[in-house]
Amino acid sequence: MATRQEVSAWRPTVPGVVEVFHAHFTEYAYPMHVHDAWTLLIVDDGAVRYDLDRHEHGTPHDTVTLLPPHVPHNGSPATPHGFRKRVLYLDATHLPDGLIGPAVDRPDLRDPELRLRVGQLHGALAHPGDELEAESRLTFIGERLRSHLRPRLLTNDPRPDPALARRLRELLDEHVVAGLTLDDAAALLHAHPAHLVRAFSTAYGIAPHQYLNSRRVDRARRLLLDGQPPGEVATTTGFFDQSHLTRHFRKLVGVTPGRYATQKGRRGDRSGS
Repeated sequence: MATRQEVSAWRPTVPGVVEVFHAHFTEYAYPMHVHDAWTLLIVDDGAVRYDLDRHEHGTPHDTVTLLPPHVPHNGSPATPHGFRKRVLYLDATHLPDGLIGPAVDRPDLRDPELRLRVGQLHGALAHPGDELEAESRLTFIGERLRSHLRPRLLTNDPRPDPALARRLRELLDEHVVAGLTLDDAAALLHAHPAHLVRAFSTAYGIAPHQYLNSRRVDRARRLLLDGQPPGEVATTTGFFDQSHLTRHFRKLVGVTPGRYATQKGRRGDRSGS
């Protein structure tokens, strides 16, 4: 089998994320090294074996691996076909240095919900314009990681807070086009980001980023029916670009903006024939 190395890396504009790194290696082995950031790793195919603090570990398919900063580790394929992985490098925003010790003791976490959420976060980070979704998902991931490392410190109360949810909805309504970061919303409303997202989702049955995208798509529908081209509609309604509009429009309406626009008058044409 030929040696294969495929990598992609980028730095998203999401607070707390230092770098996103995706890789497919068949034979490459990392030597002992350190990072100055937390390494949050999921393996989509194959497996990785690694040493951390002189103890051997592995990454089964259903595992989330969290490697702490400043602690030497290596890594190599544990299967004949190598491995495919997705990695987030995180600063101390969600994981303070005080959790390094517990992470050294238990770096591999068997938690299907956490793994699902990490995968969803990678999906959001891959699409410019979905930063609010990424921030929301990262907030809950950090919360769940902290609960694994220091469960006795987790005191979040999932109590309903309809007043806070209403204030966030009003804030989102004021920033449909410009958008809003989760940190800015939390600062304006004097609430913890995780509590803010949870209160909104509990009250309305939809996450803040889903609500914002729904409002933008509604505006896009009206502009498309007015005859504006999809590219202009995307920027007018707050989407990053036309592909960003298309992805969310198709998800909520079932067709692309272009196809939606071409249907606008067909019913009227039939009724007058």
